[in-house]
Amino acid sequence: MMVWGKGRGAPRQRLGLWLDLRGLGAAGRAAFRPLAALALAGTVAGCGEFGRTGPYTGAVVRSAGTPVAAAPIAVVDLTGAAAAQLYRAEQRPSFAETLGDVAPVGSVIGRGDTVDVAIWEAPPAALFGAINPIGPGSSGIQPARSATLGEQMVDETGRIVVPFVGDVTVAGRSPHDVERDIADRLQGKANHPQAIVRITRNMLKNVSVLGDVASAGRFSVTPHGERVLDALANAGGVRQPVTKMVLQITRGRTVVTMPLDAVIRDPAQNVRLAPDDVVTALFQPWSFTVLGATGTNADVPFEATGMTLAQALGRAGGLNDNRADMHGVFLFRLELPAALDPALAASAHTTPDGRVPVIYRLNMADPAAFFIAQGFRMRDHDVLYVANAPGADLQKFSSTLANFAYAGLGIVNQVK
Repeated sequence: MMVWGKGRGAPRQRLGLWLDLRGLGAAGRAAFRPLAALALAGTVAGCGEFGRTGPYTGAVVRSAGTPVAAAPIAVVDLTGAAAAQLYRAEQRPSFAETLGDVAPVGSVIGRGDTVDVAIWEAPPAALFGAINPIGPGSSGIQPARSATLGEQMVDETGRIVVPFVGDVTVAGRSPHDVERDIADRLQGKANHPQAIVRITRNMLKNVSVLGDVASAGRFSVTPHGERVLDALANAGGVRQPVTKMVLQITRGRTVVTMPLDAVIRDPAQNVRLAPDDVVTALFQPWSFTVLGATGTNADVPFEATGMTLAQALGRAGGLNDNRADMHGVFLFRLELPAALDPALAASAHTTPDGRVPVIYRLNMADPAAFFIAQGFRMRDHDVLYVANAPGADLQKFSSTLANFAYAGLGIVNQVK
């Protein structure tokens, strides 16, 4: 409303309006008093609901059983026992535990390899020796230096053929093992036979390196015994920061994954590769979302090596002293049933992808919660929410009421 006084000069500003109530006269001011009181009361009544970032602690706790994607929400207090159950469920086998150590490719014969076999026989060589006619200067049977059978390619069944022995299975065996087998099978046929087996070509000994590397491709592995980091070096290294990379090794039907940083820090995980292994370097831009009464609300990235709940709260700027409810720190997650208490997992309903909607509640008023938060691991797409304390809205209401009270006094003083 804008009212201009008579002969009073510039109008006065009150609550964003230009008012000069003195120009209304006694009757006008008397009529304005109930309107001003009604406007003030209506304005204060409109402050019954204040804006906030999310539900109160009680509302989150009471959400247990509310269906999400056909599965009811489970609210779990994050205690030491619950954290221990999660830790056991999250343990993943390492490269060393799952793949172990394999022999260098040069010491094991494979399908498609080419091998050379030579047979030696002690004098008088009866089976592989050369027989000369008896005559002057001749001693009859003469020993042969060796009987070289020539190169053979190991067939698809993993075998080669040796005269007087037959088919010999060589795939998956070392040359020394095949030598003993041939010599044993020639006993009684040759005179103290000995065999020498040598791999001449191993054309099929390759590993594949894929993913976010400088130069993906297939690389030969040699008798030196190339390892995981050797393969990455052959591929020109990874193109993203080491802390955000995950390595996946596929060997047959076995697939195992580890953060690259963990492989670098633990030499035992730099396992020797086997032929036909597939090494995939995956860029993992993991993040969690933080909302509510914290220092900042944002989507926060973290490293592939992982992050604890305590670190997540630290990156979010901690709890806001003026607003946060220490009893209301919540983490929202679609959880695997194996990570839950067996009694809860047995009765829980899962979403179509086999997960349980879970809200973990951490009571920061308990000093033990700080130790629990140090062991609780964050996951990609987690939502961390800190509820407002009930007193925070009361403080807002009191502040708003005081502001309107001062404004009301100003209006009343004008109409006196």
